[in-house]
Amino acid sequence: MTKDDLRIIFMGTPEFAVETLKALVENDYHVVAVVTQPDKPVGRHGSVLQPSAVKQYALEKGLPVLQPEKMKDPEFVEQLRSYQANLQVVVAFRMLPEVVWAMPEYGTFNVHAALLPQYRGAAPINWAVINGQKRTGVTTFFLDHNIDTGRIIKCKYLKIPEVADVGYVYEKLMHLGAKICIETLKIIVTSNGYPITYSQDHIQGTWFKGSHSSLKPAPKIFKETCEIDWNLSARHVYNFIRGLSPYPGAWTTLMAPDGKKTVLKIFKAVITHLKGSESRNIVIDGKQLYISAGDYLVEILELQLEGKKRMMTTDFLNGMRGKLQTDKIIQLI
Repeated sequence: MTKDDLRIIFMGTPEFAVETLKALVENDYHVVAVVTQPDKPVGRHGSVLQPSAVKQYALEKGLPVLQPEKMKDPEFVEQLRSYQANLQVVVAFRMLPEVVWAMPEYGTFNVHAALLPQYRGAAPINWAVINGQKRTGVTTFFLDHNIDTGRIIKCKYLKIPEVADVGYVYEKLMHLGAKICIETLKIIVTSNGYPITYSQDHIQGTWFKGSHSSLKPAPKIFKETCEIDWNLSARHVYNFIRGLSPYPGAWTTLMAPDGKKTVLKIFKAVITHLKGSESRNIVIDGKQLYISAGDYLVEILELQLEGKKRMMTTDFLNGMRGKLQTDKIIQLI
């Protein structure tokens, strides 16, 4: 078999998936069609339809684009079948029904932004950082009936610097995902479509030392997921903040003296060696702002008040000069 024998359908939606699709195109793989989410309504009244990042790139390259509302729609299934693809590649897309993932002769493989079987789910990058992992990676595996449980083809590692936020890891894994996809395709070609694969049960817990007894999930993140629990240690709070920065952003709620509540998003912080205070949640010292976690104070470096722009804490304090005089002026609730 040669690469010219492959007829590939690519499935993906966000920017993260574009890099892999781009790698397929630039490495001269035959992408016969692209499947992505329907255009998303945006704007004040939802009157404008915004195409996905994958759709925009596919159209630029003249690739056919399919946007099914339901993956089991018989009309879509037949349309998909008409392209006679013998392999499907999935990156950051929705769960597929068996009628779709089992259709190609050589199956459907997914590029997952974690070292499976750890971090199965929709938000593996966020959760790896939130949990303070020192390394993560990308995995290619063949889809089966359950979410992220199929047989592994290949994996590649990435070290996570202690100061890195999820934006940094996202960028690195986006490019690493494109690289592992091309390497996986080469494996499939050299094996005539049937590469050696590995059961996730067999390798469970081998990627992270000390994690043999439990698998860490990566469920979808919602607004309520992002609320900071200041009762946890400063280390937990620090990892939580960087695991949600720059998007969607960790948040807490403040109350002004007049009783007005406002949401404060925090994008960057550092752990101090200053002991926290039970009687004083927020400490302002000149141009520095600290919030007390369960053990130590956390210094806030970048933040965003509800309805305002993201800014450095020094700029925030300069703007609030004269209004933040004591710990009673503004507090966490």
